[in-house]
Amino acid sequence: MSGARRPTWADVTILLVAGVMFAGMIALGNWQMRRLAWKLDLIDAVQTRAFGDPVPAPAGDAPEYLRVFASGRFAGDQSLRIKAVTDLGPGFWIMTPLITQDGAIWVNRGFVPGGLNQGDWDAAPGPARVTGLVRLDQPGGTLLESNQPETGRWVSADLAEMTRAVGLTEAQTAYFIDAEAAGTGALWPRGGLTRLTFRNTHLAYALTWYAMAALFFGAMVYVVKDRLTTLPWRGSDAE
Repeated sequence: MSGARRPTWADVTILLVAGVMFAGMIALGNWQMRRLAWKLDLIDAVQTRAFGDPVPAPAGDAPEYLRVFASGRFAGDQSLRIKAVTDLGPGFWIMTPLITQDGAIWVNRGFVPGGLNQGDWDAAPGPARVTGLVRLDQPGGTLLESNQPETGRWVSADLAEMTRAVGLTEAQTAYFIDAEAAGTGALWPRGGLTRLTFRNTHLAYALTWYAMAALFFGAMVYVVKDRLTTLPWRGSDAE
């Protein structure tokens, strides 16, 4: 006695699930290709902007990684700390407003490890000139954590919230400046830690997803053809 034949609805369900899985693999490959284009644009931006002669910091929007300079005085009493993890270990970025003739510009003066007293990284009084790279506003915190202005806990450079928190007016909120490493002076904060090299494996991931999709499609074609040969109506061809 032959076994019960699998119902048609089960075959259709399996085929639909397989189609969704195949489409998902193609979609992931396409997403990696879009990420590849974004990463190549980012690398090109760094190479063309970050190593040229500095230009005056723009009053409005500016392209990220543009090398700029600005002069003024640091408002050290309005400094904020942003949680950071670098090659030097865990600690904080020190964000201090630079008061210029055109208003305030937030400056990431550099990294300090946890456990330092404020006196170890206070801004020096008097005129200051900052050279560094434009970094764009980072509102909303990170994927895992949110900024908490009311408690002074910061995990990203949300410039509008930071400006409100310290009571600044006429501050630049489109970008801040990542300061370059200082040649002399205090050890902390440590500038010049802007990440300028980026791992790029998106093409390999995309090809992997496309290859998996091709193999999966080939396997499904084989299974479907094999299933068709077992259907009852196929037996009438041999009679």
